[in-house]
Order: sequence, then structure tokens, then C-alpha cells
Amino acid sequence: MKIDTAPIVAIATAPGRGGIGVVRISGKRLDGVVAAVCALKSGASLQERHATYTSFVDADGRTIDQGLALYFKAPHSYTGEDVLELQGHGGPVVMQMLLARCLEAGRDIDLRMALPGEFTQRAFENDKLDLAQAEAVIDLIDASTEAAARSASQSLSGAFSKVIHTLVEQVTTLRMLVEATLDFPEEEIDFLEKSDARGKLAAIRDSLDAVFRQSAQGALLRDGLNIVLAGQPNVGKSSLLNALAGADVAIVTAIAGTTRDKVTETIQLEGIPLNIIDTAGIRDAAEATDEVERIGIERTWHAVAQADVIIHLLDACRGPTAEDERIIARFPDNIPVMRVWNKIDLSGHRPAIERMPGATHVYLSATDHSGMELLRAELLQLAGWQQTGESLYLARERHLVALAAARAHLEIAAAHAALNDHALDLFAEELRLAQERLSSITGQFTPDDLLGLIFSRFCIGK
Repeated sequence: MKIDTAPIVAIATAPGRGGIGVVRISGKRLDGVVAAVCALKSGASLQERHATYTSFVDADGRTIDQGLALYFKAPHSYTGEDVLELQGHGGPVVMQMLLARCLEAGRDIDLRMALPGEFTQRAFENDKLDLAQAEAVIDLIDASTEAAARSASQSLSGAFSKVIHTLVEQVTTLRMLVEATLDFPEEEIDFLEKSDARGKLAAIRDSLDAVFRQSAQGALLRDGLNIVLAGQPNVGKSSLLNALAGADVAIVTAIAGTTRDKVTETIQLEGIPLNIIDTAGIRDAAEATDEVERIGIERTWHAVAQADVIIHLLDACRGPTAEDERIIARFPDNIPVMRVWNKIDLSGHRPAIERMPGATHVYLSATDHSGMELLRAELLQLAGWQQTGESLYLARERHLVALAAARAHLEIAAAHAALNDHALDLFAEELRLAQERLSSITGQFTPDDLLGLIFSRFCIGK
């Protein structure tokens, strides 16, 4: 990939009004921009890594704004290049004027607007961050819970990359040992026994399993679960949403069909974001009161098809009905379903959880909140959440795919190792493939098109 080294500039703070706004420039030969934009005293220059209070001026010397200028000399900067940051007042008009002035002053050095994520991409290209750390930047910005932010910060510090590098080194060492033996056939006799290659491989597989478990748990912190509340009208779906949210986010009445469209509320359980989606009550289309309700029911089934977990609400007072059975029959086979029997404050049931073949049943009251803790615990279990003392890594889907692929290659390598020394070449090849999949996580072996996709999801200025 050809690296574009032209200087880049962008507003680095979020759009809109704010007390402070930052224009960031990265590249070479920024002295001319500093001299043109910052009203420094004759012969003065910015002191490296120190804040200098100054006026920012236009081409005619008129003041645009006043603020702080900071200069970071390569390689001691975020991008690894020379970086200039101009911190002024955060009005959108002022920021745009300052940005335009920088582009004007940097015309001679081909200064241009930065693309989304280009500052962080340059940090990756200049070895300031590896790819997993670069992705942790956007995860930290987008973190929706405190736990997700902590895990993203840990990945940004390099903790996740460190364990991946350790695994790569272990696989590489074992691979080198095997390939060295292939180069000297006379040494192949009893190689697997003498070198304890099987034992080394087993230890690597155990370590990889632990990393995968921690990464899968961490992925929950970022992505969370989409949980759809489905059932007949007036069984208490909106009441349950309010009980889970701890606020009246949905209208609750005794009139069947009150909810006509999806209502979504995000809550946190053990730091996991859960997107609870209340839907229109399901009943036969012929019974719908109007076109709006029919559309609402169609949207309910669309939400059900995209759910991670379905909570099927039933009325504990009347028990299962033929309509409930028809609803159950339409649920997708590949999505976990929890049967929640609501209104036990009226039916006389006690809060309980029953695990039966094919379904888990929870008895609760969304009105007086009895049994709600049972529901929350079951949701965590369905999410696969385990409260452990292990550090969690805010892994992305591509990380989990790479880890799973590496596990598969090591499993095949173990099968070849079981053939003693008769398949060392195949053993070495599976180790090579596992090494490549692990290295793709940190960016050592990553296609250019994937890099473009990753960094394009960043905001401009980061």
C-alpha cells in the first residue's frame, strides 16, 4: 500500500457548540503554517510540547480567535509525525474559519483535509499503535457503559495486543522448531517426543482458549444484546420494559393495542448494554383494529427476526392460549426464547424460574417487581456472561473470527501430531496458518482493503 504523506488537517472536536474546539494538523514542514496562523512575536517559535497562548489570525493579520497552540515534534506525537494543535473557542463558525485559514496557509506544502480516521491510521502506519489498539480508540469513544470504557482503555494501552503477541511468539517458536527438523531429516526420529511438541501445542491451545473466552466476554460489553418483548396485546410488555428501565418510557393502559410501534430502551446489567425493544401486541391480522395496528404487528415480527433473545410474555392469570401457541410456532428456531409469565400478583403464583426442555419459564410481576431479579439473572446467563476476575478485552467480530480460525488450525495441527513424525510438514503448515490469523489481529498480516474499511468508520479528526 502506498502511504500518502501529505500534511492533513481537520477539526478534532465534535460538531456543534462547545467551550473548546481543536483544529489538528499532522505532517512535515509545518513551520510556515505556524508562522502564518499564530501571531507570535518576531523571531519567536512554539516550544515543543508546551502550550503557548496566542492569537490566530487571517491573511490580513486580523484576529480570528485566541487560544492555545501546541506543537509536538515527530516521533513524539499521536501520529508519529509533526503535529500542531490549535485550541480555540468551540463555535462552529470560528472553527470553520480557523480550518479554512490553515488550509490557506498550508497550500505550499499541499495541506489537505483529513479523511475519517486518517490521524489514527497514520499512528498505525508509523508504529505508534498496532491495529488492535487503533480499533480500541474508536471503541473508547463509542463506549456506552463504564465497563466497556474500561476494557477499551485496557486494549488501547496494549494489554490485548500483548497477549496476542505472546501467542504469536509461542506458535512461531514451535513452528521454527518443526521446520528446522524438516530441513534436517536425519533429526526427525522421535522429534515429537524429544521436543515435547505435543505438550507445547497443548499449552498454546489452552492459552488461546482463555484469550477467546475473555474476548467473547468483552465483545458483549461493546455490542450488548437486542432483546425483543413479544406477545399478545395487554400481557404487560410495556410494563416489563418500564420495570427493566426503571422509568416510564412506554405508555401503559388497560386498552389492548396501546403500543403501535417499537419502543427501545437501553439498560445495563453488570456493565452489559441490553437494548430492550417493546413491540406491538401480536394477534390475528383480522382482529387488528386498523391499518396502523397491522403495520405495528408486521414490525413486531421484523424485530423478532433480528433479535438476539426473545422474551415471550404470557398472562399468568389465564395460562397458555391457542394464540400463544401460534406465536411460539412462528419464532425463529435459532434465537433463544424465554417464556415470562407476568401478572403473578393477580394469579397467585410465586416468583420462580423453571428450566424445562426447550424453554426457560420465569414467573414475575412487572407491576410490583417481584421476580425481576430472576429475569435479570437469566438474561445474563443467556448472554453468556460470567462474573470473573479476569481482564476482558473489548474484542471486535473480526478478532473473534481470527481467534476461532487460529483455534481450528491448532486443532488440525494436534491431529497431525497424533500421527507421530509422519506428518510434520502438515503440522508446520497448520502452525503457519494459525500464526497468520493471530497476527492479523494486530495488523502484521492485514489486507489493505480491510485497513481502509476499519479506519473509514472513525470520525473525521481522529
